[in-house]
Amino acid sequence: MDAGLKRELEDKVSAGERLTRADGEALYASDDLVWLGRLAHQKRTERNGDRVMFNVNRHLGLEEAVATASELRDEQLTELHIAGGLHPTQPWEYYPRVLRELKAALPDVALKAFAATEIHWFEGISGLPAEEILDELIDAGLESLTGGGAEIFDSEHAAHWDDWSRIHRLAHAKGMKTPSTMLYGHAEEPRHRVDHVLRLRELQDETGGFQVFSPLRYRHDFVDPADGTGRDRPQVSTPMAEPAESLKTFAISRLLFDNVPHVKSWWVAHGLSVTQLSLNFGADDLDGSAVEYEITHDADGHGAPHPMHREDLLNLIWDGGFQPVERNTRYEVVREYEPPVPLAQRRAEPQRVWA
Repeated sequence: MDAGLKRELEDKVSAGERLTRADGEALYASDDLVWLGRLAHQKRTERNGDRVMFNVNRHLGLEEAVATASELRDEQLTELHIAGGLHPTQPWEYYPRVLRELKAALPDVALKAFAATEIHWFEGISGLPAEEILDELIDAGLESLTGGGAEIFDSEHAAHWDDWSRIHRLAHAKGMKTPSTMLYGHAEEPRHRVDHVLRLRELQDETGGFQVFSPLRYRHDFVDPADGTGRDRPQVSTPMAEPAESLKTFAISRLLFDNVPHVKSWWVAHGLSVTQLSLNFGADDLDGSAVEYEITHDADGHGAPHPMHREDLLNLIWDGGFQPVERNTRYEVVREYEPPVPLAQRRAEPQRVWA
């Protein structure tokens, strides 16, 4: 990128002008990661200061959530993030019934469940329109959809975007706030990432219903031919996005998606070091699972950490030089945390590099 275009983009960002598709593609073409981070951090700081939000939640399958609901009462959760899946035999009536059971067992815990793809699936098995499905799920205790099922939107998969956006538009019209995501680092090109974010930005202009945008690094499922065991290792033909590419994606997402309040870095997808660095590249929110996330840390460098507790997340944020703020699903502040030593002193000392 030549110096003139750099200055032009800097001026637009400083003036608060909306970046265009061409601007987004130019940013992805830049190899100046420090410059990109500085621009994104400027916008992140203007909007959210030095605060980093996180929540305490559990990610569970639907049946697992029901089985363990009574055990979760004392974990000080604010959110239960439920992955339902497209079950081939369960009837539609099963899903609102389970939500009611969970809400009765955990009345103070917000239920965040079902991606747009699952709501579309419920349309097919029930014969009901999405509007009626959402009404019944909300009545049963659903507080937010998940952002999953987004992958990469593009013109070659128009029906996918049409259904995803239709269902989130309906949810927003009913007063529900939802997350948005982008799965990157598989078969897409930078222009597809730009297009994906701009579609979401346009829908946000219309509804204002997205609370957060989360770029999710694609993780390959590798089956070892020696024993048929599935392992979390990159496929040779399409290696996973490297840390620099992840940080670039966070920065450009923050710069392009100018009307979404928060950009989230999910530490399970990116690893702890990249997650901490992302706080200087536009991110201001960490997903929870602070109580426990049952995922194995593999020595091959995937970066999927051991279970994280609240104190671990607090130290991750403090060591990055930021102020932790615990939130709930609605992004309301639950508690603000002061560091055990002043942040200025903490910043001045060498801090732990997270594996």
